[in-house]
Amino acid sequence: PNNATCDSTSFTITVYPTEQFENVYKTDAPFYYTLTVVLIFLFTMVAFLLFDCLVQRRQAAILSTALRQNALVSSLFPKNIQKQLMEELDQQEAVKNKTGKASLRSYLNDEVMEVEDAPLKGGEKSKPIADLFPETTIMFADIAGFTAWSSTREPTQVFTLLEALYGEFDSIAKRRRVFKVEVVGDCYVAVAGLPDPRPDHAVAMAKFANDCLNRMFRMVRKLEVELGPDTAELGLRVGLHSGPVVAGVLRGDKSRFQLFGDTMNTASRMESNGVPGRIQVSQDTANLLIAVGKEHWLKAREEKITAKGKGDMQTYFLQVDGGGSRSDQSSTGISSCGDLSAADALPDPEEVLERRNRVAEWTVEVLAQQLKVILEGRKLRDIKPEPLEAIKELEQNSLSARVGDKTVINEVAECIILPDYTAAKKSTSQLDVSEATLDEEVMDQLRSYVQTIASLYNDNPFHSFDHANHVVMSVNKLLSRITAPDLDECTAKDIHDHTFGITSDPLTWFACIYSALIHDVDHSGVPNAQLVKEGAPIATLYNSKSVAEQNSFDIAWDLLMEPTYKNLRKTIYSTEAEFKRFRQLVVNSVMATDIVDKDLKELRNNRWYAAFNEDAQTTSGESKTSRTSGSGSEIAERTKVLKATIVIEHLIQASDVAHTMQHWHIYRRWNERFFMECYQAYLDGRAEKNPAKTWYKGEIGFFDFYIIPLAKKLKDCGVFGVSSDEYLSYAKQNRQEWEERGEEMVREMVKNARRRDIAERKRDLKNEG
Repeated sequence: PNNATCDSTSFTITVYPTEQFENVYKTDAPFYYTLTVVLIFLFTMVAFLLFDCLVQRRQAAILSTALRQNALVSSLFPKNIQKQLMEELDQQEAVKNKTGKASLRSYLNDEVMEVEDAPLKGGEKSKPIADLFPETTIMFADIAGFTAWSSTREPTQVFTLLEALYGEFDSIAKRRRVFKVEVVGDCYVAVAGLPDPRPDHAVAMAKFANDCLNRMFRMVRKLEVELGPDTAELGLRVGLHSGPVVAGVLRGDKSRFQLFGDTMNTASRMESNGVPGRIQVSQDTANLLIAVGKEHWLKAREEKITAKGKGDMQTYFLQVDGGGSRSDQSSTGISSCGDLSAADALPDPEEVLERRNRVAEWTVEVLAQQLKVILEGRKLRDIKPEPLEAIKELEQNSLSARVGDKTVINEVAECIILPDYTAAKKSTSQLDVSEATLDEEVMDQLRSYVQTIASLYNDNPFHSFDHANHVVMSVNKLLSRITAPDLDECTAKDIHDHTFGITSDPLTWFACIYSALIHDVDHSGVPNAQLVKEGAPIATLYNSKSVAEQNSFDIAWDLLMEPTYKNLRKTIYSTEAEFKRFRQLVVNSVMATDIVDKDLKELRNNRWYAAFNEDAQTTSGESKTSRTSGSGSEIAERTKVLKATIVIEHLIQASDVAHTMQHWHIYRRWNERFFMECYQAYLDGRAEKNPAKTWYKGEIGFFDFYIIPLAKKLKDCGVFGVSSDEYLSYAKQNRQEWEERGEEMVREMVKNARRRDIAERKRDLKNEG
């Protein structure tokens, strides 16, 4: 055994932990620790990026606000005044840092700026910021006829005009380096020669005033298509005066840069005693212009003006080279009656045609807007067009027969059934038509129809296309003023019930405006009684009842039924029910303009009593007048449609005589036109009595027994809001003014009528020769 050989053997031993041992020591904690750190880093990075983005946006917003506010401050104050304001604030900051910063911040935010009498160095008080500018020229420019014009418009239309005009003036002022001081009402005030003195201040202001006058001439004609009749007749009355002026910041609530001194007062007198469409300058301004060789710009006014506090003054009219004043083309404004009372000059036919086309285009836009509302209303109510054959038969049967008893007046209905709330769903004012469009072919047909209607109006002083569009404007204004009930939470159904369903039917709005457009087509300029007395053919055709009104309706309706306007008709109505409602609305509306027919008047009065007089109804809602039978809901529904019909008719009636319930100058203008028409009929032998003998008392009676009661009815309807108060107030004011000045005005109107008649005869003789 000792001799035995021992062999060595190598072994490899691999040791594996048990599963239990592995579970004890195996962990993912490092991974989660790492992931948590990464997520925290990413979150922090995103948070910082978001914060940085928000800070940048905030800074951009602050910068944008600061720039806008700086522009506002720059428009209120000249640069040197701005500098003085900042210097004063810096001085106050040295004493009371918080006060100065807070004051500046309040001012820049256009808040109330409280200027404290903070002591400066040495115990002084803050001095006013003001200075004397010895050489300046000031302009006052007022829109002639604006007050009367604005009385017939919606507030938004008033501001549309002012923003458009004064925005143009502002751009001219920047180009001419003229400083705009302020706008007071419709008066634009500007000055040249401050804050930076300039030796040519009179010349610069003369050119600026002339530019404004010419821009005004173009703008009002352009805006007439948007804002309606008479806009182009607005004129600009401009006055200039040169001299020293005190300028500075009038501190306190809403600090303003102001000018003071006799120069301001005299410039104001130059404007107030001026002529629309002309630039009137004082002797001092004229002397400055003459001194620089601009005497050819001046034309001495023939008569001296008498200015308050100044006495008699010699003034001049200004006409700058390269663009004279438009006085020969501008109207004297709505506030005058120059268009009819001109003694020796009649309107130029080309100007009349141009104006008629502008007004017709405005009418097209008004009707087109309502057609868009009709189309949107059909989409909302999911109304499908009916077969054309049935509607075509109705159209054919509706053409004027005018024989026997089949006339328009026989179609006047006691009640017009409007769509109920379920069918309406929304009021007309709630429909969004901002992106709605009409087919080009429909627009062409609408434009052709309106222009044809315009040509069918006779050249009467009162019953003319101008009058029709004045009624259109008044109807549109009253319809837009129909208000919602005074409730904390007002639903569409509340509006529908409160307005008797009128606001829920776009077709009703269109029919009312359409009726206003056509209601005096082919009017002969004499009343129905005269047509009957003369045995006129149309008096025989219409059985001597509402002759002019029925004739106007038939002419306009037959024109609409022509094949030329097929697509236009399809847009107005697409079902038999819409056709019948449209015709009935137009029949009742046009016939309502006959306020003389006794039968129609009695019918309207009875319906008003039945619908709006509480004594005419029992507590159960049953009408004693109409003796209606049925359930309470049926009677209530009948009363509602009766009220709707009456409101529509009275709306048309009020619009037909709206001039009596508008500004005094509007009333005076249209009253003179109506007198001219009646007086011309007398001169032509178509009236037995001279209207001048009874006109004064007749107008007082017209106010007492028709106009004021009608205005009260508008108020009693309860749906026209502030417009009813406005109409009643104007009616009473005009009645009082007429009582005080009417007799003098009648004498003046007679003189104007005779002079106009002579001018027309001379024109006719000249044309014949």
